[in-house]
Amino acid sequence: MSTFTQLSPSRKRLLGALLAVAMVGVGSIGVGGAVAAETAPRAAVDLGEAGTFAVLSKSGITDVYASAVSGNVGSSPITGAAIHLTCPEVLTGTIYSVDAEGPSCKVTDDTYLTTAVSDLELAYTDAAGRTTPDFINLGAGEIGGLTLTPGLYKWGTDVNISTDVTLTGSSTDVFIFQISKDLQQASAQNVILAGDAQAKNVFWQVAGSVAIGTTAHFEGTILSQTMIAMKTGASINGRLLAQTAVTLQSNTVTAPVE
Repeated sequence: MSTFTQLSPSRKRLLGALLAVAMVGVGSIGVGGAVAAETAPRAAVDLGEAGTFAVLSKSGITDVYASAVSGNVGSSPITGAAIHLTCPEVLTGTIYSVDAEGPSCKVTDDTYLTTAVSDLELAYTDAAGRTTPDFINLGAGEIGGLTLTPGLYKWGTDVNISTDVTLTGSSTDVFIFQISKDLQQASAQNVILAGDAQAKNVFWQVAGSVAIGTTAHFEGTILSQTMIAMKTGASINGRLLAQTAVTLQSNTVTAPVE
């Protein structure tokens, strides 16, 4: 008689459950699926003063007229001459510059921008440093067509959104996406929030560049170590926070309601 058959029913159930968890953890890492999740809810990424901006960069903001931005805009440490948005394109909020250069309506506040950019870098480090992901290499980097639940997602690859992707959750659920390479969204495709999921609780930490396709729609805060490029007519309910440049082409950028 085997050792297993000699166990009590309760011991068999316990052993079976442990084996099931082990199989999920091992198998999912190999194929790009779920791993054992933490029981505690994920905390949102603290954006500090960077969270007061719809568009914030370190090396400038280019623009093809006409974009529509709702929220603060700024760039530092580069001169305000690298901010190409015009005053009428910023529907609400303020354009901040480190010097006297830039749009005529700008406010010069080097100290505020220095703090905001420092907070941007801290927020990027926070998001990148989150541990124990719930999902590793999901879809081998292709998340188009999926419905994603709250949690921490990690990829060692590019991430592509070739068709609509849905994020579903409650008003307090947090989504954090750690992407070690580039993020690309195809033209005319959408990131969709379902249930009561909120853009303010969605964070995309991208080590490479970000490209949001023509007329595509995106949700959440993008924390990019390099460039964020919005293609013609694309829109975002969220923030564009880049450690190099942000490029706009007749886009709609709306900072999420806190």
